[in-house]
Amino acid sequence: MRSGGVAHIAGVFEHPRREIPDRTLAEIHAEVAAGALADAGLGFEDVDGFLCDSTAPGWSPLSMAEYLGLDHLSYFESTESGGSSYLQHVGHAAAIAAGMCRVALITLAGTPRSDRGRVAGRGTEGPETGFEWLWGFTGPVSQYALVAQRHMYEFGTTSEQLAWVKVAASRHAKHNPHAFLPQEVTVEEVLESRLICDPLHLLDCCVVTDGGGAVVVVSPEVARALPRQTVEVLGHGETAKHTGNGRADLIMTGAVRSGPLAFAEAGVTPRDIDYASIYDSFTITVVVTIEDLGFCEKGRGGAFVADGALEAPHGRLPFNTDGGGLCNNHPGNRGGMTKIIEAVRQLRGEAHPALQVPDCELALVHGTGGSLATRSGAATLILGRSGR
Repeated sequence: MRSGGVAHIAGVFEHPRREIPDRTLAEIHAEVAAGALADAGLGFEDVDGFLCDSTAPGWSPLSMAEYLGLDHLSYFESTESGGSSYLQHVGHAAAIAAGMCRVALITLAGTPRSDRGRVAGRGTEGPETGFEWLWGFTGPVSQYALVAQRHMYEFGTTSEQLAWVKVAASRHAKHNPHAFLPQEVTVEEVLESRLICDPLHLLDCCVVTDGGGAVVVVSPEVARALPRQTVEVLGHGETAKHTGNGRADLIMTGAVRSGPLAFAEAGVTPRDIDYASIYDSFTITVVVTIEDLGFCEKGRGGAFVADGALEAPHGRLPFNTDGGGLCNNHPGNRGGMTKIIEAVRQLRGEAHPALQVPDCELALVHGTGGSLATRSGAATLILGRSGR
């Protein structure tokens, strides 16, 4: 289903707290939903489409629709692909073009920081478990470290180059009053931080936060009636990468397919992009994603990100100006939602003044879910500043 030009993002909201032990997941969903709808100038009574992931409490969209008082739903879904889910949700809101709904609400909430110490069950019963967990391939850090090791082996990428991703994120986060890690760091400090899984250090890893976010996607007709500046969904692509029954390409991500689909639908190329929100679960995630999206040749990602290339407002590819998952927020261990929100801020001209990209008209958002080394979901959005 085509998404380009048939839907607008009218409202966004990111929960300001990073540790929320006094709220239930349902309450966090409700708070971010109310914030995004208020940002759009709409109310719960206007919503006729609702999208969330499978971690939403109860029967996901069914339970949450009742809790939120969404009495007029004509479309709902709970597509699940980890951190890339919310980009897929925005793309699926192209259902608006088919007349299935006019105002779609997308929410995320999670409390992994408050819940630390509890046993998480996701992934413990997958068909791959008996083959991979037996050998200690159990956590995301080890899997992403394997990607980093392979990239270094094939292309000569260095830990210093990876560290520049964190440095850029930290220089952005210092301007964000809500950032979990607002302190600027240096390349040396990243390399001196504790080694978690060779070659990834502590500061190569994303933060763990509670929180949530929400996005409101509306039809062009609704957008025209709103006083709020909207952001147009110009292109959308999604795909899944897996191991190929043991023949995995460790350094290839789903972006090699989702990116071209989104660029083609929007009718633009990587050279046209003014700002990029790129999933940054680890520093290596950014490097390989930038390559696979076509911003540089394969193997050149390390050199591309070095020496401030990712810094706003004048870097080669300004990225994650809220501080990203590396420094600002990674609610529910899922970073796709906040990537959408910051891209909307940039296109509206509402980013921090020190980081606002001049004349920002086109933004790319990319989300990754799962593990780059094995199986993952990938989704790419091209967003544009509305003409009105």
